[in-house]
Amino acid sequence: MKCRHCGSGLHLPFLDLGVAPPSNAYLSADKVNAPETWFPLRLLVCETCWLVQTEDYAGREALFSEDYAYFSSFSSSWLKHAERYVSAMVERFKLGKDACMVEVAANDGYLLQYVQKAGIPNYGIEPTASTAVAARRLGIEIVERFFGVALADELVAAGKQADLMAANNVLAHVPDINDFVSGFARLLKPQGVATFEFPHLVNMVRDSQFDTAYHEHYSYLSLTAAQRIFAHNGLTVFDVEQLPTHGGSLRVYAQPSGTGRHAVEGAVGALLAQEQALGVSSAAYYEGFQAQAERVKNDLLAFLIEARREGKRVGAYGAAAKGNTLMNFAGIKPDLLPYVVDRNPAKQGQYMPGCRVPIVDEAHLKAQQPDYVVILPWNLRDEVTSQLDYIRAWGGRFVVGVPRLEVI
Repeated sequence: MKCRHCGSGLHLPFLDLGVAPPSNAYLSADKVNAPETWFPLRLLVCETCWLVQTEDYAGREALFSEDYAYFSSFSSSWLKHAERYVSAMVERFKLGKDACMVEVAANDGYLLQYVQKAGIPNYGIEPTASTAVAARRLGIEIVERFFGVALADELVAAGKQADLMAANNVLAHVPDINDFVSGFARLLKPQGVATFEFPHLVNMVRDSQFDTAYHEHYSYLSLTAAQRIFAHNGLTVFDVEQLPTHGGSLRVYAQPSGTGRHAVEGAVGALLAQEQALGVSSAAYYEGFQAQAERVKNDLLAFLIEARREGKRVGAYGAAAKGNTLMNFAGIKPDLLPYVVDRNPAKQGQYMPGCRVPIVDEAHLKAQQPDYVVILPWNLRDEVTSQLDYIRAWGGRFVVGVPRLEVI
């Protein structure tokens, strides 16, 4: 395999999780007894540009299908994050009714609804039909296509250039990262701005966040790698913020190279220096991550086995992709974790891919009154413990496995 950015050969291993089905390939009741397609789940590091990436086995159309079940609006904390983002961008870049904002991977309209409320013309780009339908119900214009240079050129020809483009948690999801980023450079107005949010590789390594590895995530990004990719494809990074979302993310601000008007902020150089000090441009930095993943897996598995021996009732919350990675790597089946609760009706009544644990609604949790609730999307730990605080009335406790096993 060649690096998806620079084309160099990939030889440095980072993480090997064996084989797994696509993490968002939930199974309906009529398919739960049918065969599944599993792919190797292995991450490698490019020693030229230091982009960490998943080996390619499945195409994007198979992973991001018309019945894609991830809807952003089911997380109240993420909605607040989106609302704050819109307010901050409107103020910082003085966006008004003569501006145009575009979100790539607009999902169910979770963010653009706040752009609409601010009175700013906008549209979204979203390839998955299920979420595009939800966004249109909010009155949001959606271009139902995968984004890249070809679509960007079509939109420019149609007079739909952008003053601000947002790409939240999508940069890692694209197989052709050069084509994707080049599309931003083309669709932006000469003095436009694009922001990209993505989980920071440094946090992934520091906090053993191996369960963020799944087939839909083609890339795992440091600022060191992202800046190089942007520069190669016509964008200059001029600012960066570190965010708490998704276990620790970056918000990178970029502008068209040569026409942008924003000076490069000191935060860019400072974070690049921090990454170099940590060693992200050295092979040694990536050694040992496999052992971290195996420790998390073994600790959670041991906890569930002991809980079963003691006759404790256990359930899980959050049928998230990261939970599927963890459960399939650990070999957890319904005997140890009999159900997963999720607020999303699109997931309820289905089964987790691979492990085939049923996904149920919150009423099931209240009826079962488990002794332990395992929070699979650990990045939403505070939100979930607040939402489900009532389990404490029957003596229930919360459990998280990442970055280490903890009973709350």
